[in-house]
Amino acid sequence: MSAAKKHSSVSRMVVRTMGMFGGVQMVNIMCSIVRTKLVSLWLGPAGVGLFGLWNTALEMIGTASNLGIRTSSVRNISASHADGNASRVSHVVQVVRSWSMWLGLLGALLAIALAPALSRLTFGDGEHIWGFVILSASVLMNSLMNGEQAVLQGTRRLKNLAKASIIGSVAGLVVSIPMFFFWRIDSVLPSIVAYSLAGTIGVYALRNRDVQPCQVMRREIWREGGAFVRLGIYMTVGSFLSILASYIISAYINQAGGTTQLGYYQAGYTLVNKYVGLVLTALGVEYYPRLASVASSAKRLGVFVCQEINIAMLVLVPVVLAMICFRDLVVMLLYSEEFFDILTYVGLLLIGVVLRATSWCIAFVILAKGDGRTYMITESVSVAVGLALNIVGYRMMGLTGLGISFIAWYAIYNVIVGVVYIRQYGLRLHRSTVLMTLYAVAMSGACLALMEAQCQVLAIVLTAIALIFSLFGLRRMLR
Repeated sequence: MSAAKKHSSVSRMVVRTMGMFGGVQMVNIMCSIVRTKLVSLWLGPAGVGLFGLWNTALEMIGTASNLGIRTSSVRNISASHADGNASRVSHVVQVVRSWSMWLGLLGALLAIALAPALSRLTFGDGEHIWGFVILSASVLMNSLMNGEQAVLQGTRRLKNLAKASIIGSVAGLVVSIPMFFFWRIDSVLPSIVAYSLAGTIGVYALRNRDVQPCQVMRREIWREGGAFVRLGIYMTVGSFLSILASYIISAYINQAGGTTQLGYYQAGYTLVNKYVGLVLTALGVEYYPRLASVASSAKRLGVFVCQEINIAMLVLVPVVLAMICFRDLVVMLLYSEEFFDILTYVGLLLIGVVLRATSWCIAFVILAKGDGRTYMITESVSVAVGLALNIVGYRMMGLTGLGISFIAWYAIYNVIVGVVYIRQYGLRLHRSTVLMTLYAVAMSGACLALMEAQCQVLAIVLTAIALIFSLFGLRRMLR
């Protein structure tokens, strides 16, 4: 097969996967919106608050005990799967499943042992100890589910992974609705456990059954599992620092500007990262294991990175421009007129998303290489830069300053990961890829400038031109 045909074949696979998982993300978001709406109607503000508390506790315990195995193990599975050695794949999968079970049990025991302290820390009393004991079941099930999801992703069973995600979301919602209606405020914790159970059943029903079970000595499980656990620990530290920085900036805005300003900040950030970020999530499902499978080939790594950035830009530009043009309608649909103060902030964040996509494509190379220490260092520097820029930006210009700092943050992060990409791995970005990124930033900036100048018709025309360019560009890549 010629190089051009190989590239077009990969491009078709990327676009097809993106479309599939973009649809999955939309289903998950719709289920989340319906659940939130029903909880607010039937359980009231207290129910919404309890959901937040219990889910935060679940995420905290799960992150601490799971050690990033969901992402780090994909690298090992993908590399083995790419070699075509079925026995090796079975060996690695058995290691991943064993570690998922052990870490799940550890997390569940941790939740039970710390239940009294967690009850006082979360609720200020000792009346929710049994609640954390019940929550331990979700910790275990989520760990088992993460392991099977990693196996499906690493062995490229992406259709099964997509179906399992939809089954888990829809089944969890369907089971939860009668709980909300009949049990009201008492349904919060059981519904969370029901979601975990539905997700676990979905992924186990569609697990990769072609992987033959094999016997692996416990010593081998510890030795081989230690490699992706070490990478996972570095990733966990990076995630923790990001969560900590988010908490600090939220606390700072709350103290400096009040709860209303904090609400604006969270609404804009959630809107952009949750709804536009689904494009990146959809791309990453296929991109990461593909990178991991060719991590030893500098040439193929470089080709895949440039190809992914080009596709990401072609897909993101019309989406970002359309959201900038119709941001008032989007905000009205998801929130209300009271949130129109975030329109400029949202527009600036959308420009930053374009830069985030480029850095995201480059940063995955670090994970594909299994270079956990470098990943932790780059993420730590990025978090420190982002925190400093956000505080300075908000002090100087409020929400607009936060938007500008977001753009500056990801511009600097591109430089950080770019230095690692070039200096440490000896890779280069193709000139056309750099130009594509600059085109995306320029088009987004021009569209926002037109909207701020009340020239919506011209902004819509620019969006239409960008859409036509993207369609022709994607068509050319898919030939």
